[in-house]
Amino acid sequence: MSNDNNVDNNIDWNTVLKKEAIGTGGVDLGEVYGVGDAYIITQKGLSDKKWYHIPKSSAESFDGNVLRLKVNESDLLSFEKTEDQETRDNSSHASNLSDMPKETETTVPLMAENLEVVKHVTEDDIHITKEPIKETKTVEIELTREEISIERRPVQKDSYSSLTSVQSHEQNPNASPIDGPVETRTVISIPLKREEPVITKTPYVKEEIVVKKKPVSETKSITEDITYERAKYDNKDDIVENT
Repeated sequence: MSNDNNVDNNIDWNTVLKKEAIGTGGVDLGEVYGVGDAYIITQKGLSDKKWYHIPKSSAESFDGNVLRLKVNESDLLSFEKTEDQETRDNSSHASNLSDMPKETETTVPLMAENLEVVKHVTEDDIHITKEPIKETKTVEIELTREEISIERRPVQKDSYSSLTSVQSHEQNPNASPIDGPVETRTVISIPLKREEPVITKTPYVKEEIVVKKKPVSETKSITEDITYERAKYDNKDDIVENT
């Protein structure tokens, strides 16, 4: 398969209509007017129109805006036709050009984003903390204790006897025997009883707290950026927006 056929197969001929045609060395070939089975028809000029029937095999490339053809200035004379000839050729070759659309339509989708908000259930933990609080509390309690008192009083006669314990008991059974003075320091212990408080802490339930959960509805505004496309053709000011 030749290179020309490869170029032909790689060009979408429906998209070259009304596009600029350029020849070798920048030769202005006008605007593509129609495409037949074997020829490309271009139109050059406004008041003094010139028509060119150029073989499709001379096509080199198409970048979406410009169709480049292997045609130089001298080749144009052989491809040129007058407006009258073009009119006659159009009428005589109507069947050959019947597949050549005068106007084509290409659909280009413009995409956009919709903002959709859904509800998702999440959980937040609420922590209830119990902590000890120190408090000083005073409780009164009555305590009993023994204490001593010392008094001096006269000794009754015959209450004590200096005799031996046997003799003293025989002469005076009620008399208390006594010994002589102590020769060293002597300590006499007398027990005294007393009550002391015993502290016992007993836990008890002072009060209760009841934790309840209930649903609460609220209206919330969600603000978010979304993206949509807009289209220009040939960097012109006409803008088509899809919103």
